[in-house]
Amino acid sequence: MEFAIVDIETTGGSPRGAGITEIAVLIHDGVQIVTEWQTLINPEQQIPGYITGLTGIDNNMVRSAPTFSEIAEELWELLDDRVFVAHSVNFDFGFIREAFLKMGKVLNSQKLCTVRLSRKVFPGLGSYSLGRICESQKIPILARHRAMGDAKATALLFDQMIRDRQDIIFSSLKRNAGETFLPPHFPLTKFKQIPEACGVYYMLNTKGKVIYVGKALNIRERFKGHFSGQVLPQLKQQLKTEVVDLQWQLTGTEFMALLFETLEIKRLWPTYNSALKMPKTLWGLFHYQDGSGYYRFQVAKVSKNIRPLETFFSSEEANQFLKSGIETYQLCQKLSGLRKVTCQALQDETCLGACNSSENPLTYNERVEDFIQGIKKSKKDLMLNLPGREEGESAYCYFEGGMLSRYSYLKSPDFPDPNDLETVPKVPETFYILRQYIHQIEAAKIRVFSLTN
Repeated sequence: MEFAIVDIETTGGSPRGAGITEIAVLIHDGVQIVTEWQTLINPEQQIPGYITGLTGIDNNMVRSAPTFSEIAEELWELLDDRVFVAHSVNFDFGFIREAFLKMGKVLNSQKLCTVRLSRKVFPGLGSYSLGRICESQKIPILARHRAMGDAKATALLFDQMIRDRQDIIFSSLKRNAGETFLPPHFPLTKFKQIPEACGVYYMLNTKGKVIYVGKALNIRERFKGHFSGQVLPQLKQQLKTEVVDLQWQLTGTEFMALLFETLEIKRLWPTYNSALKMPKTLWGLFHYQDGSGYYRFQVAKVSKNIRPLETFFSSEEANQFLKSGIETYQLCQKLSGLRKVTCQALQDETCLGACNSSENPLTYNERVEDFIQGIKKSKKDLMLNLPGREEGESAYCYFEGGMLSRYSYLKSPDFPDPNDLETVPKVPETFYILRQYIHQIEAAKIRVFSLTN
């Protein structure tokens, strides 16, 4: 058995938004290090200044470095069929797995975490950071926060542990193999059937009732994650006691998985999906005409009876949007509900005098109307063309007023008539999902329809 001891440097903390800037891999054959490999990586995005301050890796260093796709085959050969070892292994493994997934390859290595192993081999330490453990064990780190420096320190730590406590290493491998984490009434044969693909999954109890709905880029790994680790231990224990079966639906993309998960939670109201079962508070931008003839704005919670000009996650988001409109159209902060005193009292020269009646209501209202028309034009109905669940298939999603109203999976390269898609209930959370992901969708995959009434 061989071990791939890995360390990476990145542009941030999330594998979905950040990129890899450096990778080091040391191959350990159980006795000694037999191979060393390292490279800088062009993350194809800017490296933040604070990351450069931590690692010393800047944009100039990676500009001519290979991209991940250019070193992927060589890296795959190093990692394939070896145990993936790292300090806080889920961080390094998560980034590399995500990078391979974007290329259509699924990394499914066994993993060992030297943080967890150290807690067993060296109990009682105040901190299990790499620096503190190496300091306690007199292990040098020659280049802290660089991939090879940290990888070599991790390798020396691992080498010490496998020589002194081989029993802990191999018992940890056995626990990570897949059997021991399973709920007591969930068959191993069923676990092996779970796809390593993107989709929505349903946990069922003995009565066949859905008790939890989730989404995942890799359904099998996500299911396993529900019953390992220390996050939300009470929920894990409750699910472990009750779940006896798992069903799933593949979605093709994370965007579709998020949408479908939201719809299914609202439809089924599973016992353990408390976050999305509770109604969300929405904030809206409203307008009206006062007794003096001036148009005014107000930010307030959305109710069923009055439709806002625009809807927001929070009052802060709504106010920021309104401030931008005030600046663009030279509107009055007092008449827009953001100020209690007149603008003149605060010597605010950006206001043209509407709040002290020195500007005619007709002139002021023309600019307000321009702002409102701009909002309405931005709320056109959209249809998105997304990758499907298999080759030749596309997912088509139709959004009315920002909320999903229809969708279907079709084997058609052309946008269909919206009426040919399956109708679904409008759920406000789908509006937020669209906002989060639409900037990632190519313009050619978006079709704009008529204005929402």
